[in-house]
Amino acid sequence: MSPERHVLVTGATGSLGRVAAAAFAADGARLGLIGTDGARLQALARDLRLDADRWAAGVGDLRDADACLAAVEAVVERLGPVDVLLHLVGGWTGGTALTDLQPSVLEEMLGQHVWSTFHVARAIVPAMQARGSGRIVAVTSSYAAAPGPRMAAYVAAKAAQETILRVLAREVAGQGVTVNLIAVKTIDAKHERETDPSPRNASWTTPEEIVATMRYLCSDEAAAVNGQRIPLDGR
Repeated sequence: MSPERHVLVTGATGSLGRVAAAAFAADGARLGLIGTDGARLQALARDLRLDADRWAAGVGDLRDADACLAAVEAVVERLGPVDVLLHLVGGWTGGTALTDLQPSVLEEMLGQHVWSTFHVARAIVPAMQARGSGRIVAVTSSYAAAPGPRMAAYVAAKAAQETILRVLAREVAGQGVTVNLIAVKTIDAKHERETDPSPRNASWTTPEEIVATMRYLCSDEAAAVNGQRIPLDGR
């Protein structure tokens, strides 16, 4: 893999996306930052002190196939081929029993997690396969494998996202491309586990812990790790 990697971060302005972008920029990567708000992407680049030639914005709603392709193409045109995809588009909806759940809520979660994953993978993976090199990492939920009550829409969407990516991992196996998942219960963006520890947040995971795992999965040393679901909720 190129020593100066091109790393595409979706959901770049979210709490996890910002930490991931900062870490990979510090490692010397050039960043493609994707989100729905161009002004927020510009602000993130300023916060990270990224030189103009070190990053590119891709503005678009990844739930839409054409918008996703346009956003990816805007990044590739500026930076070149994508070496690493960090798919960090998030979103949670819960608290409603299945029998009271509105179909629109399920549609929203499927769009956020399933369609965004499907579209960005189709936009990125063929070029990785052609070059024989690439890393894809996404964050999933521990509840996808062990669902609780009143979270049907979210869990259904995350479980479907996992299935898509684990199938993709099998399809690219042996081609120099890897696809892996990191499973967490809750992203502890405010570090409450440290500042206000309690049984409620004991199994939460900080963005920095997640990004440390991403950095390994995206390394040359992790070339043999493919199709794995790595849990970071084991406290």
